[in-house]
Amino acid sequence: MMRFKVDPVNGLIDEPRRLVVSGLSPDELVAISARTKRAGGVIWMSQATFMADARGEIDLSRDAPVGGDYAEVSAMGLIWSQQPVDSASAELFADDVMEPLCTKLTAETARGSRIEAELRQRFAAEGVERREIREDGLVGTLFAPAGQGPHPVVVVLNGSGGGINEPRAALLASRGFQAFALAYFKAPGLSPFITETPLEYLETGLRWVRRELQPKDGFVAVSGQSRGGELALLLGATFPDLVSAVIAFVPGAMVHGAQGAGDPARGGWKGAAWTRGGIPLPHLWQDNSAVHWHPWAGDAPPSRHHSVFFEGLKDTALAARARIPVENIAGPVLLISGRDDRAWPSSLYSRMVVSALRRHNHAHLVRHLDFDDAGHAINLPIVPSTQLTRVHPVSKVPYTNGGTPSGNARANEGSWRGMLAFLDEITSQSTSSQSSHAQAHT
Repeated sequence: MMRFKVDPVNGLIDEPRRLVVSGLSPDELVAISARTKRAGGVIWMSQATFMADARGEIDLSRDAPVGGDYAEVSAMGLIWSQQPVDSASAELFADDVMEPLCTKLTAETARGSRIEAELRQRFAAEGVERREIREDGLVGTLFAPAGQGPHPVVVVLNGSGGGINEPRAALLASRGFQAFALAYFKAPGLSPFITETPLEYLETGLRWVRRELQPKDGFVAVSGQSRGGELALLLGATFPDLVSAVIAFVPGAMVHGAQGAGDPARGGWKGAAWTRGGIPLPHLWQDNSAVHWHPWAGDAPPSRHHSVFFEGLKDTALAARARIPVENIAGPVLLISGRDDRAWPSSLYSRMVVSALRRHNHAHLVRHLDFDDAGHAINLPIVPSTQLTRVHPVSKVPYTNGGTPSGNARANEGSWRGMLAFLDEITSQSTSSQSSHAQAHT
């Protein structure tokens, strides 16, 4: 009798599972499909075919498929190779992060045998509490881990899509951190555009965290992705007394204009993204003498987004004015990038940050995780990594993230494990001095 074992059935989204089909004939072919309902009720699916071993068994942690949506040994390949069915959706998570994502697994043989199993992925561990924050003008969601504190804090910032990054914050809380997912635009009560976001708003958020959450050992890390990675570095450099560590996913090394998240009525993509004291910060698109074409006009290949940044850096005087003074950061720095990032050159930008910190003899840990075959959309582990191109959620202009599904899946896993290791290392050493070094991960 055919059997389908998932071990464990229930777990956090970052937990790999063992999927084994047994009770087959030797060399029998079995097609296994995975079906998950994600945000908005959109169904995502994948399928792969396997050949049973001499004992009539298939183990996805050991066996590569002989055909299907992925082509390597990967215990969770049926999850990361999923694509949306009859939809252009790029939303990977559940509508409610406190509810698990449920995946229906179906194994079928040519002789008509069929068996089903289920796999459930949670963002929030048992005991994690979610609380919406609407205080001091702030818009965000706080996730508190189970157990009595104090706990170290991570402030989580989204990228140019705006909104509140609840999935990452919930999973961080599940791993022992107070996590404050703080919106800075495109959320209730905030501007729908990134244009002229005041750094004072983020400063208010950092001061609120320190006052209200009483972080363990005063530790407050800022983590951001893409434009949020740029912002995390900028906050660490601007408010070093409030930021204990910076975690920058696919970041910029300098201040950029509003770009695809810009308000068309306030300069569009050339508008200022950040202000301080009501004054716009110098940025790379501010009368750039080297850029003579519009990267978001919609009339060029998607790679235009990647190319324009290299063009922009040719205006060396402007690039120097727009550079984030990362040497002012007063704590450890983790940089995460993809070498095939086609949205902007995050690998180059991360190396520029590492170089600047080295030149200034940065007195804290510096680590750079740089992933082969990975693009701009480095995400949580064990989620679909197939969305290589997408439409920007604000500008509605198509662009490409880059990478391959397999490379992106490895970056998702490696960056999450690397970030947790980094946080564990620096929080356990938060009261001692740390020597500076950089470490590459491929």
